[in-house]
Amino acid sequence: MFKKHLFAIAMSLSATLAGATEVQESAFWKAEVDLGNLPPVADRVPSEPLMVDLERKGRSFGQQGGTLRTMVTRAKDVRQMVVYGYARLVGYDARYEIVPDILRAIDIEDDRKFTMHLRAGHRWSDGHPFTSEDFRYWWEDVANNELLSPSGPVDFLRVEGELPTVTFPDETTIIYEWSKPNPQFLQSLAEARPPFIYRPAHFLKKLHAKYANEEELDELLYEARVRSWPALHNRSDNMYKFDNPDLPTLQPWMLATKDGKSRFLFVRNPYYHRVDTNGVHLPYVDVVEMQVVAPGLVAAKANAGEVDLQARGLDFKDTAILKKGEANGNYTTHLWGNGTASQIAIYLNLNYNDDGWREMMRDVRLRRALSLAINRKIINKGLYFGLAKEGAMTVLPISPFYKEENRKAWADYDVDQANAILDEMGLTERDKDGYRKLPDGRPMWIVVETAGERQEVENALQIIIDNWKDIGIKLIMRPLERDILRNRVYSGNTMAAVWFGWDNGIPQTYTSPSYVAPHHQEFFAWPKWGQYHQTNGDAGEPPDMPAAIRLNELAEAWNRAYTAVERGQAWQEMINIHADQLFAIGILNSAPQPVVVSNRLKNVPEKAIWAWSPGAHFGMHRPDEFYFED
Repeated sequence: MFKKHLFAIAMSLSATLAGATEVQESAFWKAEVDLGNLPPVADRVPSEPLMVDLERKGRSFGQQGGTLRTMVTRAKDVRQMVVYGYARLVGYDARYEIVPDILRAIDIEDDRKFTMHLRAGHRWSDGHPFTSEDFRYWWEDVANNELLSPSGPVDFLRVEGELPTVTFPDETTIIYEWSKPNPQFLQSLAEARPPFIYRPAHFLKKLHAKYANEEELDELLYEARVRSWPALHNRSDNMYKFDNPDLPTLQPWMLATKDGKSRFLFVRNPYYHRVDTNGVHLPYVDVVEMQVVAPGLVAAKANAGEVDLQARGLDFKDTAILKKGEANGNYTTHLWGNGTASQIAIYLNLNYNDDGWREMMRDVRLRRALSLAINRKIINKGLYFGLAKEGAMTVLPISPFYKEENRKAWADYDVDQANAILDEMGLTERDKDGYRKLPDGRPMWIVVETAGERQEVENALQIIIDNWKDIGIKLIMRPLERDILRNRVYSGNTMAAVWFGWDNGIPQTYTSPSYVAPHHQEFFAWPKWGQYHQTNGDAGEPPDMPAAIRLNELAEAWNRAYTAVERGQAWQEMINIHADQLFAIGILNSAPQPVVVSNRLKNVPEKAIWAWSPGAHFGMHRPDEFYFED
């Protein structure tokens, strides 16, 4: 997949353009430069910055300045600035190919040896050099320190239990090497939530017992009101949470608000590594203002013209009010595609703590009957005006593993067939209200828990309540807060839950299939199997269903494969197993995602895919290239 010479071309192009272009100072930082508080921009960018040719990308060159307004519904979602900023060692481009970003280049040998080359002169947002020492510190002093990382290095760095040999030949070179292929290494680095295999060592060493002065460290512990240095280190080391304004970053914008509650400001990183070919230092936008609002107010505030860029917190049902406000709000509502495998999916918890129900839900016939009894066409018309695609949960058509028969599998509305399947299971006894009974005599009432955040989910479940009544099963809907729902699912206390389908509905041969295998508790059908994998057997339960065991075998086969053909074969069988087994009962996919864009904001795609992975929502479309025309 990844050709060594492609990375070399990217490296040489960057160097050529850097040598021919003079980088311009930003008006935002000019006063600090004049006062001597900041060095000139020529001394702030890497000697070989990533040069962005906007014309080549079909975009227009912009100008620096302005404040971009956006909204989130929880204060902890300031982490979206890491998602949207999308500064990664390597990242996806518009064609979903992985290319160097923070890295100047990367050499790959048989997917076993990865030699990463940094940009000479690259600096953290506080001006300190970004070097291989930051990678060494994370690997030796964080990832392999039992006090900071009790479980050891993150899972994607293990190949059949083997950790890599990591070396640091010089200040700009890092080498990760395994004895066997690790094809998920690059993709993991490009994720919406990256693993951050580096840290600002100069900042964190003062909090690490190995490096810090003992008296100074004790004083810091006292000031922070924590008892141990690992607790203080972990609290301060929030690369993804992005809630520590003192922690240096490599993202295009850095947090400038301390102890914020409802309004956060992010200002341009004076040491950012990207420059356009006109010599303008990116990002174009100077400030991002992120306001925390109640979930129900996002659409109303967008309608009033109070945002410049917004998709999070908006659903298709909001489209009408958003379109109505376009004229007065000076914005346009784009409808992007959706990259999730299913907009709404029902997960029966195969690890449910009730033995009777657990045995019943593990019978694939029940899952098939429940799927057949859902009138997807009515849901599509009622919620999306028929614009979504009805069907079971599977990959989307732009994935090479898409098969029409998988989308249709057990997804036609057929109440008679659903009833026949349930009768075949022996579930013929009914109570006085007409609901079927379990073998132990209990009524077949399925409690489906939701995060209570999306009205479309509750509207869909209202329709399914009537659908399932026709097959003698009662659906009881229980809205909960998101974190409570997840904790109940993970502990086995939830019978069934509703969530999106797979975040990545467009996998390619190079995409790790870990998320379609029982590797993660976040897949609500098998939380305890996921825990077992994530903790190397210390928690949860080992998979004990043949189909789940086969998924694990195929995921391992993908990891061991040396060719794209072999990886594609593993992927296809895994997708076929999901279609047959209905581990998640998909309802529909490809529902349009409204994206509100100020008419002043340029370079935002009119058509695109709104996806967490791959893509990082706005991230892969490079918001650092968005600009205000006035």
